Amino acid sequence: MNVLQRVKLSALVCLFIVQPALAQKKRYTMEEATNGIYTSLAPEGIKSASWEPKTNKLYHVVENGGEEAWVSVTFPSTQVDTVLTLSGLNSALNKEKPFKSIPSIQWVEEGMVWIKDGNDLLQGIATANGFMWSKWLTLPKDAANITVDKKKNVIYTIDNNLFVATRDKQVISVTNDEDEHIINGQSVHRNEFGISGGIFPSPTGSYLAYYHMDETMVNDYPLIDWSTDPATVKTIKYPMAGGTSHQVQVRVFNPASNKTVTLKTEGPLDQYLTCVTWGPEEKYIYVAVLNRDQDHMWLNQYDAMTGSFVKTLFEETSDKYVEPQHELMFLPNEKNRFVWWSQRDGYMHLYLYDTDGKMIRQLTKGNWIVNSIDGINESKEQLIISASKESPLEQHAYTLDWNRGRLNRIDTEEGWHNIMANDAGTFVYDAYSSAEVPKKTVVRSTQVQNAVHVLKDSKNTLEAYDRPDIRDVTLTADDGTPLYGKLILPTGFNENKKYPVVVYLYNGPHVQLVRNAFPSSRNLWYEYMAQHGYIIFTMDGRGSSNRGLAFEQATFGKLGTVEMNDQLKGVEYLKKLPFVDTANMGVHGWSFGGFMTTSLMLRHPDVFKAGVAGGPVIDWSLYEIMYTERYMNTPETNKEGFDGNNLLDKVGNLKGKLLIIHGAQDDVVVWQHSMKLIRESVKAGKQIDYYVYPAHPHNVRGKDRVHLMQKITDYFDLYLK
Repeated sequence: MNVLQRVKLSALVCLFIVQPALAQKKRYTMEEATNGIYTSLAPEGIKSASWEPKTNKLYHVVENGGEEAWVSVTFPSTQVDTVLTLSGLNSALNKEKPFKSIPSIQWVEEGMVWIKDGNDLLQGIATANGFMWSKWLTLPKDAANITVDKKKNVIYTIDNNLFVATRDKQVISVTNDEDEHIINGQSVHRNEFGISGGIFPSPTGSYLAYYHMDETMVNDYPLIDWSTDPATVKTIKYPMAGGTSHQVQVRVFNPASNKTVTLKTEGPLDQYLTCVTWGPEEKYIYVAVLNRDQDHMWLNQYDAMTGSFVKTLFEETSDKYVEPQHELMFLPNEKNRFVWWSQRDGYMHLYLYDTDGKMIRQLTKGNWIVNSIDGINESKEQLIISASKESPLEQHAYTLDWNRGRLNRIDTEEGWHNIMANDAGTFVYDAYSSAEVPKKTVVRSTQVQNAVHVLKDSKNTLEAYDRPDIRDVTLTADDGTPLYGKLILPTGFNENKKYPVVVYLYNGPHVQLVRNAFPSSRNLWYEYMAQHGYIIFTMDGRGSSNRGLAFEQATFGKLGTVEMNDQLKGVEYLKKLPFVDTANMGVHGWSFGGFMTTSLMLRHPDVFKAGVAGGPVIDWSLYEIMYTERYMNTPETNKEGFDGNNLLDKVGNLKGKLLIIHGAQDDVVVWQHSMKLIRESVKAGKQIDYYVYPAHPHNVRGKDRVHLMQKITDYFDLYLK
């Protein structure tokens, strides 16, 4: 054998050695594609991270010597101390049923925490030798919405009523409403307007403000529990667009006098009350009052002791809608100056006001969004904020000087940064990712550039998998607006072949699908489909989040029209690609995405061969008041808009195959939407496929979601391959 032959043989042997190695790249199972990125394939992060109040100590849970331990890291020294171990906690509590892992630990104040153990609240007090544990309080079995105020009163709800357990363990019934549809201390207005709860302790814990909601006048709506024999009915209150809404008050309870006053929020009883904020001296409460039409907001001041209206600080109006979403933030040690959020200049920005209603200055400005206020540095007179200043596809952390408006970026890496500041605003915990970084968790100084301590640099949990090529796409809407999307190509992609396509969409308010984060596909099911020979395309059209008010309000009064035009721009782009099988295109989405999917199948029936719509809105007059009337007004005042996007009279247009999926206990997009659609399909002689998930509300979660995604995959396999 000559030298050339030996070289060829060696190369051939190497080829056979390398090829099996390459072939070892795995495909996702359906379970991994569905839930893996949140479970077994989630990049490793820091468990239960929290800052101790008024300190530079970051606490989190680690594995230490084969068991869990709760440790603190002090900055800037980065000294690590073990605060407690799981075995030590169980021993200190002498538990008959030991904790299997360290439970969620909640801070009350510096040096004091609490944990929940069944119905018991356990308190931990810091000592020189660690935390000393004892039982604090035994709560009733059904206690929920547990809140601890500054006086260490424990506030909670049971069913529709509100209770306070004082420091000496006396239980006060703040409310005693017998009708289950008069609700206290819970979220109102169906969690719109940034509302996430209904309990508002005053700054020192001396008083308690809370939401009181009367929904007795709202129409009953039945949800059927199919697990009982015979099936039983649970009746909820569901206010549909144009109908009768619930009535909300803000009340203030004084534990010392055991008396309650109601804020005199004059106006129609069905107006909206949000942004509930105590003034620093506990004398006043501030409430954003929004009219039912959602086009006029008054920021009002009320006397917390009498409930009397004091004054309106300022008003905001719009020819479309005003959407207050954030409480006031008073500057430290000041009773007269606060930060207000507003989209009045077209983007969500921060404004400094005084309590006379005078705007002192606009703190942030530009064609970008402030996403959150994460902390405050009193000594430097700075806010710590997160914003999309660099790109709407990224989120970064900044210090903001509230006197000069000076903005300085804290982080340096591309991607999506989620931060948590310590009380002093001197350090931030930053967990971030990008298309190239699975997850990196660090602590940064907010004042010293590049002063970074790495807590965890996570490995790529998807490295062993056969992942697709994912390309960023920028298209242009018909008004010139750039639209950002992603094209996910099949694994083993061959540009000379043609592949079926699935368009995944949502395209509704307050949601953004396309970000520079890990995984860059956003959803491992997209990658699963790419492994099985599909192209996946997803794009955020006008109406979606993080792009400013004009981008969001482009859909006002005509949901499902402008958004479809943008998605059809995506279709035009796909059809120009030589490797796209234009005869085999599918579309899929859930909730608003289900509405979009059904709309495309019925209003543009020649585009997609198959569609799968989950939990779809079919007729917006059947959807809840707060959301629908913000974007559509009422069926009476916008008949053309409601008729235009009502899909019930468009079923006869259907040409492709359409699968509708609904949760039988859906209390968000009620089951009636898809049932009416099926009825109309029978009348029109159209064969719509249908599947219901009993025991599931608006979405299908947990292990049943694997079944759901397999069903969706099988449907596309059946009709697109």
